[in-house]
Amino acid sequence: MNKIKPNTAKIIFLFSIVTLGFIIFLGAAFYWSSTKRKLPNLTYTEINSALRGDIISRDGFKVATSIKLYKVTIDTRNLDPQKKELFIKLYTLYSGEDPKKVKKIINSTFGSVILSYKIDSKKAKYLKNLARKLYRLGVFKNYENPKTKVSFLHGMNIIESGEKRIYPALDTLTPVIGYVKKVEKDRITKIAGVKGVERFYEDKLRPIQNSVLQGKRDIANNVILNRDSVYTKRIDGYDVYLNISLKIQKIIEKILDTKKKFLEADEIIASVMDSRTGALLALATSNRYNPDAIKRSDYPSLNVAAIEYSYEPGSVMKPITFALLLENKKINPFDLVRIYGGKFKLGKRTIRDAHSYEWLSAEDVIVHSSNVGIAQIAQNLDSLEFYQGLKDFGFSFKSGIDLPYEARGEIPPLHKFKSETYKATVGYGYGMRANFMQMLKAYSAFNNNGREVVPRIAKKFSLKDGQPIPFLMDTQKQVIPVAVAKRVQKILIKTVLKGTGTAAIYDGLEIGGKTGTAHIAADGGYSDNYNSSFFGFANDKKNRFTIGVLVRVPKKRYYYYASLTAVPIFRQIVDKLVEEGYLSPSL
Repeated sequence: MNKIKPNTAKIIFLFSIVTLGFIIFLGAAFYWSSTKRKLPNLTYTEINSALRGDIISRDGFKVATSIKLYKVTIDTRNLDPQKKELFIKLYTLYSGEDPKKVKKIINSTFGSVILSYKIDSKKAKYLKNLARKLYRLGVFKNYENPKTKVSFLHGMNIIESGEKRIYPALDTLTPVIGYVKKVEKDRITKIAGVKGVERFYEDKLRPIQNSVLQGKRDIANNVILNRDSVYTKRIDGYDVYLNISLKIQKIIEKILDTKKKFLEADEIIASVMDSRTGALLALATSNRYNPDAIKRSDYPSLNVAAIEYSYEPGSVMKPITFALLLENKKINPFDLVRIYGGKFKLGKRTIRDAHSYEWLSAEDVIVHSSNVGIAQIAQNLDSLEFYQGLKDFGFSFKSGIDLPYEARGEIPPLHKFKSETYKATVGYGYGMRANFMQMLKAYSAFNNNGREVVPRIAKKFSLKDGQPIPFLMDTQKQVIPVAVAKRVQKILIKTVLKGTGTAAIYDGLEIGGKTGTAHIAADGGYSDNYNSSFFGFANDKKNRFTIGVLVRVPKKRYYYYASLTAVPIFRQIVDKLVEEGYLSPSL
């Protein structure tokens, strides 16, 4: 083998060295171009989340509102050990946290740690100012990771963690106001309505648009405001303004609480509604809860029984049956009806009255609440007149109130009204089911010239400092002729003056109404328990209110009759409406 010349060998060696260096350079370039590196982010984005709208009563009180919550984080590796005590002292002074608790958290963690999840907006603002001061005081210093040799400096960060719903009125206006649940969105805890007004107006209450501030950042992560920065305005959800007066609501709830205890009842429901507009001044129950702290024992009270509980209404149906008879010209109020001493056999069923009359005029059948009388005159209606008449009054349909999960109730199918027994029982409020609000709506027609109104809790919506959006009024349907409504109204006034509702009399006011005492169905028959109710109206020269009271299962001995339970509550409510200036008796 020939020896390679020395110059040639040197050239080959140098070429190999250059080639190897070039390969190493290309490999390094490829590695760094394909590897994600933690480069400083020159752009900083600050998001200010929009909040859920408030719910505000007729008299201007917030019954539901939202506040922001913030969390505070630090990296203990950046905390100068010599200035740890200074940090703890300043942080707890600004945040109100327990110094011992904060010290324990810091000492037990080497790395990123959350000091608090529940800092309110005011404290968060102070802590953000403190964070800037801590940079200047050198409380935080660079830390170099011994493995990666990468150094970093993280100070104290105050980050939005979520939204909390607050109910300043505690249990007042529940369960109508409803409650919310937590929803995680973009690593922030938000809220959504579950029941009541919170659920029904979810589309109005929920936040509309977050505020976003974007631009170049300084060393403390603050946005530098210049022409290159971007800003969008925060728009919170609509505030919902109610027709309900918090003061009247609380007054009525107090009445119901006292009466529930006295009557040993399962629940008492009461409502006051403007007969001409459907605006609800109050919708109260004795069974309430605190939405801020719902307990397991509160579960039965979470439902709005005024719309979610349906029952056989009993004798409060008699004026409605009578109105259908008048509308179809099947009765004259002065016709005489034989009562047979309060005992009448219809097929296999024996119908009984609480009083032993022999004869009553047709209108006095209502005044003295005769089952025997209404059972007989109800036969004058043909099946279609009765069936369609009940549907026209809204039975088996939702009342339209602005609350979710309403029970429709039920009436017998059309062919059942061919039976004399069904006509009789439905005529005095059995064999069908209705909810409290359906009954209140039906009675409002007697106090509004035969027109039905839709019960409304909300009055208007408004953005913060924005133009209010009034609630669109529902079209009022003529349920019965004006003349029929006025005639039934007079009969209901007579019922209060001379019949079963005398405890509701109030001098100087026009008061009318009808009692109902209904057995509760159980195990294919009827139990010894009752629901007692009184639906009617209270009017002065300017105002007209439809008022309903339902006492569910009063257990106090001898106090199951509506005249002893629901009527006195109705009267107390009227007293309070007078005291608060909603009604003015004439001299």
